[in-house]
Amino acid sequence: MARRLAAIFAADVVGYSKLMAEDEAGTLAALKAHRRDLFDPETERHGGRIVKLMGDGALVEFPSVVDAVECAISVQTALAASDRKIRLRIGINLGDVIIDGEDIYGDGVNVASRLEALAKPGGICISSIVHESLGNRVDASFADAGEHEVKNIARPIRVFRWAAGQPEPAGATGTKGSEKPSIAVLPFNNMSGDPDQDFLADGISEDLITALSKVRWFFVIARNSTFTYKGRAVDVTQVARELGVRYVLEGSVRRARERVRVTAQLIDAASSRHVWAERYDREIEDIFDLQDEMTRTIVGAVEPELSAAERDRALSKPPGSMDAWESYQRGVWHMWKYQRDHWAPSQDYLKRATELDPTFAPAFAYWAYVHYQNVIMGWSQDVPDSLCKGAALAQKALALDNKDAVAYFAAGRIYMMQGRHDDSIAALETAIDLNPSFAQAFHGLGMALTLAGELDRAKEALLQAERLSPRDPILWASTVVHGLACLLSDDREGAIHWARKTVQNPQATGYWPHAVLAAALAHAGQMEEARDEVAAAMRALPELSLSYLSRVLPVKQPGGLDIYLEALRKAGLPE
Repeated sequence: MARRLAAIFAADVVGYSKLMAEDEAGTLAALKAHRRDLFDPETERHGGRIVKLMGDGALVEFPSVVDAVECAISVQTALAASDRKIRLRIGINLGDVIIDGEDIYGDGVNVASRLEALAKPGGICISSIVHESLGNRVDASFADAGEHEVKNIARPIRVFRWAAGQPEPAGATGTKGSEKPSIAVLPFNNMSGDPDQDFLADGISEDLITALSKVRWFFVIARNSTFTYKGRAVDVTQVARELGVRYVLEGSVRRARERVRVTAQLIDAASSRHVWAERYDREIEDIFDLQDEMTRTIVGAVEPELSAAERDRALSKPPGSMDAWESYQRGVWHMWKYQRDHWAPSQDYLKRATELDPTFAPAFAYWAYVHYQNVIMGWSQDVPDSLCKGAALAQKALALDNKDAVAYFAAGRIYMMQGRHDDSIAALETAIDLNPSFAQAFHGLGMALTLAGELDRAKEALLQAERLSPRDPILWASTVVHGLACLLSDDREGAIHWARKTVQNPQATGYWPHAVLAAALAHAGQMEEARDEVAAAMRALPELSLSYLSRVLPVKQPGGLDIYLEALRKAGLPE
């Protein structure tokens, strides 16, 4: 039997029997006019195929959930504004259908019919998989109506409702001010030639879907949708259109004895451009450890690459035309420059994102982080005020979404600068629990642990940050703190290695890299080069001094920075 994934749209005329009893000829004429003037043209305009008409109902197949929902909203809105006697209930589901000539059958069709029956007159009910697949691509809000037991369907159906002209419902989802990106993870291909190895490819694919779902700033299509493509030759552009996504992640797994090769590639479906691709070769010792490592590694690579692609997209648009998501990405682009002349634009764009979408937690979180930058880089003229503003913004982000890893990350960085070491560590560990592939959270944790004097744990966290995001534009921030942690633990060789690696990174900026290298060299007795590095640090921040560093780097234990400060004193940094 032939099968395909489809968005299924079931519609039914409200009170058809009563209308026919009252005025049979008039009702038939009204129904024909409705189909001729509205229903059929809107279906065609949105790419739908009318599978069958059933007197008072219709079954329509669409290539994507966006097309189906937009058609339904268009029809219901037009009917609500008209004086026609025809009113519809509409249900929409996304599922695998069986093809029989021009007809379609299957559980996906049955669920759509049950959803239609649950809709109010003039309303639309959609399944949870449709709701998840929509993301923010339709300018409408759907209220969560909970789970419903329905006839001949074994499992409860989670239902989301829309009604024409309804007020914005409390708890409704859908953010009109931002168009966040979406991604589908296709089932990885088993290239081993052994069907028994499907479990490994499927396991990695499923783990990737779960892990990417923890990254709150983009939408991930559920496994039940993407796994309908398993074993099929697919066109990525077509898949993206059917699922309504911007990006597709695909890959393969090949096992030979005790070695496995995993390949993965991230594709921008609109342009068919490869955003990122990588190959990983590993020895198999424990299959579950391997799956975990591959998941962390791939998510750690995909998230920043996808973010960079979104920033490039935002940068190509005129500022005045950007929505909340694009303003956020433009602000993040400036933020990661870590340069003084990018500080104000970063703050302005992130502020604008929060004005366009007051519920957008990551925009508040990174606006808080910009205030952290202002202090740690030595740009702030009023450190307490900057930290106070940053703390308020971080709390706003947490209040909006207490499952957002970025919000905890921002709060942790601010807490660290306020000397609240235990709170900082706890917040950053929560960020990592929520998103175990969040490289910057590991970096932040490494720095917080360094200032708390937990140097071995700090080095472990920093190494994990470097492993998760080896091409990170601010990798230098992790390596410089790694150098400081080595210095404070009296590891002279390690301190010089990590500090020199930082200075040699062309993306490194500010006084930090030179100051840590100067201290590492001075501690090792290499005074001439240490003095040169102090001079470079002071060119980056002329007001740099020992007392300044003591103020902006709060340590948990008195004397926690003594090795660093004494080495810089020897290298000539003024008091």
